[in-house]
Amino acid sequence: MPRFLAAKPDADLIRLPWNVPLEAWPAQHLVALPRGISRHVVRFIQVGDDILAAKEILEEVAVHEYRQLTELRRLGVPAVEPVGVVLGRVDRDGSPLDPILLTRHLPFSLPYRALFYSGVKLDTVNRLLDAMVVLFARLHLIGFYWGDVSLSNILFRRDAGEFAAYLVDAETGELHPKLTKGQRAHDLQIARTNLYGEFSDLEAGGMLDQSLDPQWLVDTIEERYESLWAELTGVEEFSDAEMYRLEGRVRRLNALGFDVAEIDVSTSADGRTIRMQPKVVESGHHARRLMRLTGLDAEEHQARRLLNDMDTFRAKLPGNLSESVAAHKWLMEVFEPAITRIPRHLESKRDPAQFFHELLDYRWYQSQRENREVSLDEAAHGYIADVLTQLPDEQMGNIDPVGQELYNKFDPSQGFIEEDDEEAPYDPWEDGANDPDLPLAMGFDIEALRAKAAQQQERGK
Repeated sequence: MPRFLAAKPDADLIRLPWNVPLEAWPAQHLVALPRGISRHVVRFIQVGDDILAAKEILEEVAVHEYRQLTELRRLGVPAVEPVGVVLGRVDRDGSPLDPILLTRHLPFSLPYRALFYSGVKLDTVNRLLDAMVVLFARLHLIGFYWGDVSLSNILFRRDAGEFAAYLVDAETGELHPKLTKGQRAHDLQIARTNLYGEFSDLEAGGMLDQSLDPQWLVDTIEERYESLWAELTGVEEFSDAEMYRLEGRVRRLNALGFDVAEIDVSTSADGRTIRMQPKVVESGHHARRLMRLTGLDAEEHQARRLLNDMDTFRAKLPGNLSESVAAHKWLMEVFEPAITRIPRHLESKRDPAQFFHELLDYRWYQSQRENREVSLDEAAHGYIADVLTQLPDEQMGNIDPVGQELYNKFDPSQGFIEEDDEEAPYDPWEDGANDPDLPLAMGFDIEALRAKAAQQQERGK
């Protein structure tokens, strides 16, 4: 009998066919979702109402990664949620099988192959690079040495006009009280090597826009990392007449989404030179404020956008309402009514915070076009009809894939077009829709797709 290392073992989980090698699992348990390239057997499986990622790996590695992911989640780092490890697996003949690490599927997340495609805008690429750099810096701030930085080990989620990056694979990760400069440099060198190889692979496969050079991409990532790290941890000296620079440093970090919990400030013997260095820096400045005021859980840039709308709403209210009272009124009178306008069958297109951000953009553009102030209710009606219905399903929850129809439904490039771009989104199916290698290149689990299609054909007989 298998053993389960998990915080909350689930009855549906226990009943799954753990005595079967993961690559041979029955089709009824599999879910076809885009996935990154992995050296291990990885499948998405349905467990009750949840979708889990299952990875078959050695016991020591599985337990280590489960512990690392658990600790990263406790520290508030964006990483996939560990569910458990299935140990003691044997097949029907009694031969041992490798353990399986289970993590919860991250809803509304996208692998890098869905985002780096021929024709992608440089602005979009820059935002993806920034998301990677912020994740890298956040991990190093808490003393986490990754050891295997790569695009395949990152998932991206929309974050207002930006992206948020999540760690997926922590097999080689090590958590230390503090990283040395040498450890950070070595992690960065591994990142350069892995990322250059992946960008070159995309380039060779025609999936990287010709304007993007792999060497420029990795150089840009390193430069931005060093710049962000200097802002987060660097020493700054100024005269006693420039004390405003102390507050300015804190404001810059807040703008980047970080709080300064502790600052080391010292003065020279004559008191005329001030030396300042942030000592404890925590990410999630805007997300924490939004959670405190409204209970809403959002990505950092989403939270900042929602807070700006909330502050504007408060400024228009009569009287001098406290921040908490105004936040409650905004939640009940603005945010909730807008979210409840989303038809149930479209809820998997965007998460609530991202929907509200895009709705605000839509209202602004509509107001500009019509030279009047468009109400949020009117804008919601137009956005849902004009935009939301045309977007791909990004939550990827209840899926019923069948052949080419499934591929088209989950064409990962659809919708990745900027609001001000009037060109049609890139369609990878236009040139060679019958190419059997194309779905694999776009990151789909071909085995799961074929199994599902065969199962549906059998049912139809």
